[in-house]
Amino acid sequence: MLYKNYKSHFMKFNTKTIHGNQQHDPSTGAVMPPIYQTSTYAQASPGDHKGYEYSRTANPTRTALENAFASIENGKFGLAFGSGLAAIDCVIKLLNPGDEVVSTNDLYGGSYRIFTKIFENLGIKFRFIGMENAEKIEEFITSNTKLIWVETPTNPMMNIIDIEAVSKVAKKHNIILAVDNTFATPYLQNPLDLGADIVMHSATKYLGGHSDVVMGALVVNDKELADKLYFIQNSCGAVCGPMDSFLVLRGIKTLHVRMQRHCENGKAVAEFLANHPKIEKVYWPGFKSHPNHEVAKRQMKDFGGMVSFVTKGNKIEDAYKIVENLKVFTLAESLGGVESLSGHPASMTHASIPKEEREKTGVVDSLIRLSVGIEDEEDLINDLKQALDLI
Repeated sequence: MLYKNYKSHFMKFNTKTIHGNQQHDPSTGAVMPPIYQTSTYAQASPGDHKGYEYSRTANPTRTALENAFASIENGKFGLAFGSGLAAIDCVIKLLNPGDEVVSTNDLYGGSYRIFTKIFENLGIKFRFIGMENAEKIEEFITSNTKLIWVETPTNPMMNIIDIEAVSKVAKKHNIILAVDNTFATPYLQNPLDLGADIVMHSATKYLGGHSDVVMGALVVNDKELADKLYFIQNSCGAVCGPMDSFLVLRGIKTLHVRMQRHCENGKAVAEFLANHPKIEKVYWPGFKSHPNHEVAKRQMKDFGGMVSFVTKGNKIEDAYKIVENLKVFTLAESLGGVESLSGHPASMTHASIPKEEREKTGVVDSLIRLSVGIEDEEDLINDLKQALDLI
């Protein structure tokens, strides 16, 4: 929904997470938006209503959340969906058969799956390329290219893509640039400020932050683009419910304090792993040796709480033994919650990507991805130490 409180533009980020574009409930003064658990709304006369007709189209709790999404991403229009993939689905439905998309080759397995198994069958072509050097993207652009899809940091290799540089390429060729900002969150980077047209989030992750909701988000500045996305959202109906909207609104209010601790703990875990004799390689953007580290320093406030690593010998049985014996880190899908999670991308989040394709980007059999939570740093390191001692 459109910003109603333009003062949000002048708030610092920490204040925006709590107050950005929010209003107290006009009927009761409730500080938190009520959960409007309703499907429809009374009308005085046909078309004479109070701004709401049917909850697939709009719901007051979802409106409050969509306003919050726009505020924290420095955008004008926010849209909330039933999942991150529903948000991606909405973006790709802007395209027509014969259109082409240039996407990073190191991306979330679910994104790869919906691109290749659903939309390729409908006549949309996808080119998956490395985007560490933005200038090389132009080699893959044709007259049919209508969208560039970027993840940064990427999942799970933590590759950094220069959003500002890619946006210059996109604008030069009149192509929409969409950025999946799930790993970084608006606390660390704001793609719209760097030239992106669309920001996408799996709000299931850091924005919700408590592993209790599944949701997706889009944020844009251009009204014409927003109207197209709202039309698809309403027509296809992949919206979130009012209870889920309430939960993510609650989560956003602590995003800044959670992300600060995620970053602190992520740094400690990455440094511990980098110095461990059984670890071959650690992927974390905060290392000076990390590819495009200087880009990460420039476009991000900090380096996040996501860390991936590979054990020496690259044995899948070692990876299994580690994740099976972690006690504080929970072996589970997803990321971004207050609790630390571990995952084995090759058999979990990226299992839908063929082995030869995933290994080209570094997703080898021994790769483990950690979502470092906000527990005590010493407990997290001791947990990793005892699990590594078993291999």
